[in-house]
Amino acid sequence: METETNDGRLFMCPSLYLAVYKGQMEEVIALLTQQHSSTVTTTAVPLAAEDQANGIQDHGQCNILEVSAESNTVFHVAAEQGHDKLIREVYLRFKESSLLSRRNSSQDTPLHCAARAGHAGAVTAIVQLLALDSILGCKNEAGDTALHLAARNGHGAAVEALVSAAAPELSSELNAAGVSPLYLAVMSKSVTAVKAIITTCSDASPVGPDRQNALHAAVFQSSEMVDLILKWKPSLSGQGDIKGSSPLHLASSDGDSSIVSAIVRAAPPSTAFLKDSDGLSAIHVAALMGHHHVVEDLMSAWPDTAELRDDRGRTFLHAAAEKGHKSVISLAVKNPMLAGIINAQDKDGNTALHLAVAAAASPVSTGLAALLSAGDSVRVNIMNNDGYTPFDLAANSSSFLSMISLVVTLTSYGAQSRPQRQDHLNQWRGKGTTDWIRKMSNSLAIVPVLVATVAFSATFNVPGGYRDDGKAVLQEKTAYKFFIIFDSIAMTTSVVAVILIVYGKASGSWKSFILALHFMWVSMIGMIVAFWAALVAVMRRRTINIVIYEVIINGIYLLVLSIMILTKPASWISIVKFMFSSLLPERHHRRVARQYPFAGAYSCSYSVFVVTNILAYFGALVAILKS
Repeated sequence: METETNDGRLFMCPSLYLAVYKGQMEEVIALLTQQHSSTVTTTAVPLAAEDQANGIQDHGQCNILEVSAESNTVFHVAAEQGHDKLIREVYLRFKESSLLSRRNSSQDTPLHCAARAGHAGAVTAIVQLLALDSILGCKNEAGDTALHLAARNGHGAAVEALVSAAAPELSSELNAAGVSPLYLAVMSKSVTAVKAIITTCSDASPVGPDRQNALHAAVFQSSEMVDLILKWKPSLSGQGDIKGSSPLHLASSDGDSSIVSAIVRAAPPSTAFLKDSDGLSAIHVAALMGHHHVVEDLMSAWPDTAELRDDRGRTFLHAAAEKGHKSVISLAVKNPMLAGIINAQDKDGNTALHLAVAAAASPVSTGLAALLSAGDSVRVNIMNNDGYTPFDLAANSSSFLSMISLVVTLTSYGAQSRPQRQDHLNQWRGKGTTDWIRKMSNSLAIVPVLVATVAFSATFNVPGGYRDDGKAVLQEKTAYKFFIIFDSIAMTTSVVAVILIVYGKASGSWKSFILALHFMWVSMIGMIVAFWAALVAVMRRRTINIVIYEVIINGIYLLVLSIMILTKPASWISIVKFMFSSLLPERHHRRVARQYPFAGAYSCSYSVFVVTNILAYFGALVAILKS
């Protein structure tokens, strides 16, 4: 005999639950009418103490009113699995209309379950059986209607079934988070769901979180989605979110030209001039992100967007220069119509060149090079409100290579510092330069020590060994003589490198540090060549010797090329112009030598390194060809 709890709930027996879950209609009907076969058991299942505490009662027979542990009725289970025929049959047989609107522990009705799972047939069946608008507007504990759930999960067919049966105002309902079904449909990337909502409900709400609308979400999906939303309601393009960002701001930040173009085609012209809470327009955002195609699209549609300034008085060129985006800067300097903004100053008096220099924290900023490529159009000596020229800002560089790059590049283009007493100049030291030298010295000192160790041991383990009289067996061979010479060079230069590194670490001297690098490089080359000479001395086959020689030489070449790329201070044109200009008796060059003494030394050192290594490489190739 069935026993009810105080709230009238009965625990669903496993046989009924499994039959409903699997959609076994005959078995479900048999269980509920107690006409099932003898193979079907209705033995009561002992309940856990927790279930009994929750008011769920154990019983010995199946009943249409039974619920699962989460208060799901047979209609909840059937709806979640999409068994629409079972729903119809059970409803028509038992006429328990209240069960179709019964809520489970999450306040979900069977319609919520069917919509979440995307079963359009089950959705249609429930709507037709009840024929009540109230069931469509029911909300669960999250404030979601069935339409919210179908839209969130991108179930286009379920959305179509709901909007075709629902009253128009259902598409304007917001959930507890303040989000509309249309916004959720866009986020699910379901074009079918979006079409179903906007074609059926012309007044559907597009509201999303943080005052966004459906178009804000669409710009991160596809151009098709953007076209759909804009054709439905073009005015959405002019609405800003909680930070004032319009959909065009978001599209410009993402950099998809097709989506930006879709907005540009449909949106009113005022859209391009909207500014967010930071005063940035869409073209500023595109420039900050380095999306030159988007900048070009915006200027093609609305040429005067290039004149837009943010709250700090900066143009999009300022934004691109600050981030070092070469592509956007090149677009600006190559466009004759934009000549007026190249030297434009912001509210602090900074030009784009000021910002490019300030942002050049790594060896030469590509943005700085692109800006200077405008040639005479760029005025390199404009002072800002603090009286600083772009060249003065190079002193703020904390990196040695960055300082060298800025000084060499700017000087080669005629940049000068502000007028100042020479005895007030402070020689550039860099932030933490001494500590950096010490840390690098600890690591680099290992290299020359190892080279010296190997070179020293190689002297007493010569190729071919020694004769009884103590003389080397291969001493008459030319290759052996080369081995002795280059092994001696490696030994001597590595010892000198160690001494210079130790001194540089103690004194913080850049000169000794750079000089140590040169000696260390020579010692490494000497060791490599000595190794090759030893191999040639003991091997008889000339072809193998040549192959080994080529491998070693090309390996050295690749190493030199890597060092050249990593340590190159500026373009070769800038380096040559800087080195020749430093020879001229001009005041500015004397000031550069006082404030940045390492700039000239490094440029000269780098040039000598590159030239000598290139000559050595080609000399080695000639030696191979003549051998």
